[in-house]
Amino acid sequence: MRALISVSDKRGVVEFAKGLEKLGFEIVSTGGTYRILKESGIEAIEIDEVTKFPECFEGRVKTLNPYIHGGILHRRDKQSHLDQAKELGVEAIDLVCVNLYPFKATIERTDDFEEIIENIDIGGPAMVRSAAKNFESVIIVTDPGDYAPVIETLESGNDSVEMRRNLMIKAFEHTAAYDSMIANYMNRRFNEGFGQKQFVVGTKVFNTRYGENPHQKGALYEFDDFYSKNFKTLKGEASFNNLTDISGAVKIAAAFGDENAVCIVKHGNPCGFAIRDTLLDAYTEALKCDPVSAFGGVVAVNGVVDRELAQKMNEIFLEVIIAGRITEEAQEVFAAKKRIKLFEFGDERLKVSDDAYDFKHVSGGFVYQDADRVRDEEVENAERKSEREATAQVMKDLQIAWKVAALTKSNCVVYVKDGAMVAVGMGMTSRVDAARCALKKAEEMGLDVTGAAMASEAFFPFRDSVDSAAAAGVKAIIEPGGSIRDDEVIEAANEHGIALYFTGVRHFLH
Repeated sequence: MRALISVSDKRGVVEFAKGLEKLGFEIVSTGGTYRILKESGIEAIEIDEVTKFPECFEGRVKTLNPYIHGGILHRRDKQSHLDQAKELGVEAIDLVCVNLYPFKATIERTDDFEEIIENIDIGGPAMVRSAAKNFESVIIVTDPGDYAPVIETLESGNDSVEMRRNLMIKAFEHTAAYDSMIANYMNRRFNEGFGQKQFVVGTKVFNTRYGENPHQKGALYEFDDFYSKNFKTLKGEASFNNLTDISGAVKIAAAFGDENAVCIVKHGNPCGFAIRDTLLDAYTEALKCDPVSAFGGVVAVNGVVDRELAQKMNEIFLEVIIAGRITEEAQEVFAAKKRIKLFEFGDERLKVSDDAYDFKHVSGGFVYQDADRVRDEEVENAERKSEREATAQVMKDLQIAWKVAALTKSNCVVYVKDGAMVAVGMGMTSRVDAARCALKKAEEMGLDVTGAAMASEAFFPFRDSVDSAAAAGVKAIIEPGGSIRDDEVIEAANEHGIALYFTGVRHFLH
């Protein structure tokens, strides 16, 4: 039996090779892998002894050779293939262990295009694909995590077609993801990220029990190990809908850096938000906005949930609590509640990804775009359009309202008072309806909007939203501006003594 080992990621490769050697495999290897194996006492054969041809063109060609690919690809169940292999002096290769040049690490480290080109693997993907195609005769190993299971399987004599098939699928995933990464990089470099093909590649983290509904299948996939590194399940199982709600809640709660922020989400929409000196106070204030909707909701805590906060949260039914950390004492408080789900996301503070692109499924395809980012300077540099100027506290409320509005379904209007959201209208077909709906809900909850700051993620097309806000006692408004009736909106703000700011940036979320 013969194994070919040629890896860029050399974690565990020596132990794997030793395990194969004990099982009677002859080891063929290349370049740096060969040197490491020889230094470790493994009787490896250098590749050019098999190819009968030296590595050439500075290593660009070393495994693209019929003695290699013939050894991998010829079928063992066809006598004509066996006869031809014998005639040509091609010796069978029964196991291929290959992973590819570190293209991702290279583009993260340098912008030198020549170096980047040299870190595009050619021979590696060819060997992986050859072995995967002939998986019934050849074991293909591309993941160091599979080294131990493969050795154990071979030692036990349970080498099955099912195992080989699983490794084959993983191998094609490996090369497909690699080529996708290269194509996407080239399009980012030369076509502003929008080439003729767009590849979205994720790695499965876990299956969900089902999708949005019980008749649908679902799973979570991640980019760059984001969930594997940052998401920890403490209690319960995250559903498909939980994950989408968690994403929305965490984006809002974490949008304020190290502030003690708490966001409550129900069905993808924020129904409570507050920033306070303590997380307990922040949660208490956030809950006041809409305690009815908060029942069975998702709470994102930008910090550590301790026993005292847990006891307060435990007063109502919450389906999901996600925080930077949840102490063991807090977990004990929640232990008796069977239906609650607890997750940690980050370390002390909530963690959010920095995805460069965003996409959404549409019937028959998907739309793809640069990711939207809400920046602090949008409020800091906003242009005052009114005669009245907002106080420092009101400017803080404007910033909170602006960020929450930008991260909430359009059409959206958000009212914030003293660091807490007191009303929100979202997902409406009319912006004035969003404003009025929010105020009506606040009235039902007994919340005083007088003195609040209001944000709209897009411009007001008419002055009617400003008039409604003034009637409710709003003292400051922030919006992008850009309507043909901006002058009317500014005039309305001055009539009512409202401080009005334009950011010049729109944040639709559809």
